[in-house]
Amino acid sequence: MTTRLFAALVLFVCLKATPLHAQDFQITPDVVYGHKDGLALTFDVIKPKEQNGAAILFLQSGGWYSTWKEPKELVPACKAFLDKGYTIYIVRHGSAPKYTVPEAAADVRLCVRFVRLTAKDYGVDPERLGVLGGSAGGHLTLLLATTGDDGNPDAADPLHKTSSRIAAGVALFPPTDLRGWTTDPPEEIKKHAGLKPPLTFDAAKEADVSPILHVTSDDAPVLMIHGDKDLLVPIEHSQKIVPVFEKAGVPSKLITIEGAAHGFSPEQNIKTVGPATLAWFEEKLAAKK
Repeated sequence: MTTRLFAALVLFVCLKATPLHAQDFQITPDVVYGHKDGLALTFDVIKPKEQNGAAILFLQSGGWYSTWKEPKELVPACKAFLDKGYTIYIVRHGSAPKYTVPEAAADVRLCVRFVRLTAKDYGVDPERLGVLGGSAGGHLTLLLATTGDDGNPDAADPLHKTSSRIAAGVALFPPTDLRGWTTDPPEEIKKHAGLKPPLTFDAAKEADVSPILHVTSDDAPVLMIHGDKDLLVPIEHSQKIVPVFEKAGVPSKLITIEGAAHGFSPEQNIKTVGPATLAWFEEKLAAKK
């Protein structure tokens, strides 16, 4: 995978893109959830005509580069979710090459707090948030699933009093252990110059951003989907974290896509990845009776 593709990688690869009528959804673009270095951190909201109360946060991240795209261009690939009534958040974090992995992790955590704090404004139940990401976005999804907290009750800002917990995650071909990646990264990672900036941070923080080290019994349930021919992020990353989830009693599942590398073909997305993702959220984000 080239550096250019890393920078351009977007998450909306799971579902068949089919047309939607404008009256079936509403877009609220560029909602600001925080600031850093004079820059705004933003997300877009896509609301279906008939909401089910749950929401899915798409982490727009590949190689920890978080790109912008006109939200209406992403709507067709969200159709299966919108048809089921899910409100969609397209989340962007502080992007490489300026910002590093720990900074991206802090941003998406802040975003979850903001989404929960303002959920009622968008017709969303803050206890029914799902997160979906691929590659770096999958890594950040796992971090959200394993490091969520209840907020700081002593904080002056209501935002920081708010929980960062999510209800479910789906991580596509995610790195799960970044130990060693800042000082002596895997050979395949070294081949991509664009990955050096986000991995240029204090090695002492590697453990902080390695999801496999943060699994506890109160984590959100996670589905991982990984190709068995992935050279960039070998499937062992997902395979090794599954027993850790199992030991902690956290519901988890790994679906292996045979023959897939770092990414899936349209056929694999339509036949397996998309339906499995939707089914996971349908089960884990269902309204409690």
